[in-house]
Amino acid sequence: MENFAGRIILLTHWRRALVAFAAGATGALTLAPLDFLPAGFISFTLLVWLLDGALARPVLGKWRAQGPAFWVGWWFGFGYFVAGLWWIGAAVLVDAANFAWALPIAVLGLPAILAIFFGLSTALAHTLWRDGLSRIFILAASFGLFELLRGWAFTGFPWNSLGTMLASNFWFMQSVAVIGVDGLSLVAVLLFAAPALLADYKGRWRGIALPVLILAVLAGWGYFRPQYMPIVDSGKTIEARLVQPSIPQNLKWDAAEKQKIFEQLMALTKEKADKRPDLILWPETALPYLLQERPQTLADMGDALSDGQLILTGAIRVEGETGGSARYYNSVLAINDTGEVAGAADKLHLVPFGEYLPLADWLEPLGVNPLV
Repeated sequence: MENFAGRIILLTHWRRALVAFAAGATGALTLAPLDFLPAGFISFTLLVWLLDGALARPVLGKWRAQGPAFWVGWWFGFGYFVAGLWWIGAAVLVDAANFAWALPIAVLGLPAILAIFFGLSTALAHTLWRDGLSRIFILAASFGLFELLRGWAFTGFPWNSLGTMLASNFWFMQSVAVIGVDGLSLVAVLLFAAPALLADYKGRWRGIALPVLILAVLAGWGYFRPQYMPIVDSGKTIEARLVQPSIPQNLKWDAAEKQKIFEQLMALTKEKADKRPDLILWPETALPYLLQERPQTLADMGDALSDGQLILTGAIRVEGETGGSARYYNSVLAINDTGEVAGAADKLHLVPFGEYLPLADWLEPLGVNPLV
């Protein structure tokens, strides 16, 4: 183990970047649908050794010293997000004739931006880096902080949070109720990076004991919580129906398909069942119409409901006249049995580049806005 760790530590330049990229991509194997937990140990153990090497050579100046650690983290994050978010490229291929040129931006550009958070994590850890066990805790705390920031900066892009590496396991995911996904991200880094201690002459036992302890605590709490936490009985149950028509993305906004999509939603809503649903849930942006353009839609939805039933549907809501001055919202609407909008809520935590353009003053002149 020491010999192998030494080889990783001594890597420089493009070899170090390549291994960092591969380590990050390996870490993505822990995510759904593979959920291959051992990949996390390989991924973050390599990251610790790469950082050991990045910090080993002398550099001039306090700020310049952060550079090697930042780039190790950036390449690691770039590999992680390219492997975990490659499917975003499918969105630009829906209208391939107009947007196929943007495929590299979607597949590589967004991961390159998200990797900055990982680079900042390792750069911050560099300022406090110590030998032995302490560096594992420092790295975990730094990643926990920047994963929190990633969920909020520019309204946030928390997809593929490091905490989800553990959340696929029923017992492990229970800790989210106490520490949240960002707290679980810290724990995940602590767990997966611990085997790096196996290469330390004095800390080998910690490389085994620490992950065993963490897994035991997570599993113990995960077992305890569903078994013994009190269940509050409100005395009332609600029958709910989930409607999912599974509309292909290339047909979603095809004007010729609007009526067929709406009829499919209505047919699933009206299906007979042993118990009448009180609440009927449609997907995000399920309505293929702007209600201002087709007010009859609300009346049709109301006619499909019995007394007391309610539809919750995702819809595009617009304020003002449709056109350049209009403001559009990704919303959820509550439609009652009289065909009225009984309540509405607009999404505020928007997806960068998917639902709005961050740094618009800089990026709009580059022609990115039509893609968004």
